[in-house]
Amino acid sequence: MTTTTAPENSTAPYYWGIDVGGTSIKCGLVDSAGQTIAFEQVPTLESEGPIAGVKRIAEVIAQTETRCGVVGKVPRIGMGAPGPMDLPRGYLVAPPQLPSWWDFPICGELTKITGREVSFLNDANAAAYGEFWLGSGARNSSMVLLTLGTGVGGGVVIENELVNGVNSFGSECGHILVDPGSDAQICRWGGGRGHLEAYASASGVALRTRRRLIEHPESSLYPLLSEPENKMTSKCVYEAALAGDAFALAMVDDTARWLGVGVTTIIHVIDPGSVVLAGAMNFGGAECPIGRRFLNGVREEFRIRTFPNVYQGTELTFATLGSDAGYLGAAGYARKQHTDLSLKS
Repeated sequence: MTTTTAPENSTAPYYWGIDVGGTSIKCGLVDSAGQTIAFEQVPTLESEGPIAGVKRIAEVIAQTETRCGVVGKVPRIGMGAPGPMDLPRGYLVAPPQLPSWWDFPICGELTKITGREVSFLNDANAAAYGEFWLGSGARNSSMVLLTLGTGVGGGVVIENELVNGVNSFGSECGHILVDPGSDAQICRWGGGRGHLEAYASASGVALRTRRRLIEHPESSLYPLLSEPENKMTSKCVYEAALAGDAFALAMVDDTARWLGVGVTTIIHVIDPGSVVLAGAMNFGGAECPIGRRFLNGVREEFRIRTFPNVYQGTELTFATLGSDAGYLGAAGYARKQHTDLSLKS
């Protein structure tokens, strides 16, 4: 998306939303109403190091603001990045996707080049704020987002405030305990035994499917046992379920059950009124019968484990912003912090 000037119906001031990923960096210029004015995506080029990455971001910012005619109208930058991180210091600590960017003061370096303060967020928290501001959670003052991908990320908003945590580890819902057994599965990323991520992530689904598949030679997935381990994916399970494979459908239902246990625990602590499921591991999402079956399975597990008034007062839906949620949430959080500071001054 490229623009030459800010639209007449846009609302100043404007904010940058930066979503840093392992392969690419999304940069969105967003107005105060949440309208995207301009968008650029640049390669992360992780091996070139963080200074080069920050310079690429700064170049996009300078060039886009000049092209759009908004120089001097963008008071703050929002940035989401993968953890672990140190939010108060503005440091990336040890993100697995960015090994050469560890212990890097990313906020300070970006402020040094652009002259703007940076609102810094965990990438899942940024996506959560995007859905809270503009997406599936926009009707509520509190919301929980669960991102189902290779792992399980989380974002929690309580009465319009993000939960970032004392140790910059707030809202890590993927690491709540759902299985206390000594033989419980282990998270691929965090290494925690029995955590939600080990059961409701794409990697968790693939591992559980492979382990149970040996007992189901009738399944269309059975030949994958003779293939390398990485050939078994949650997408394979989804496609087999879509074709009517009974074992694959059982795995979808089992994943929904585990996720329902986790959702119930989170809701019993926070009572947000809204839980939103995002990420690619959604079995086709709201537009697909398997995705709807998955969501209904989560709802049913929640229903049988909670109280009637809590069930009736909680909305459980799929996200609507897709991969745009991260940069939109980062921009929205920058907007919130700028507004809060303006009200205090």
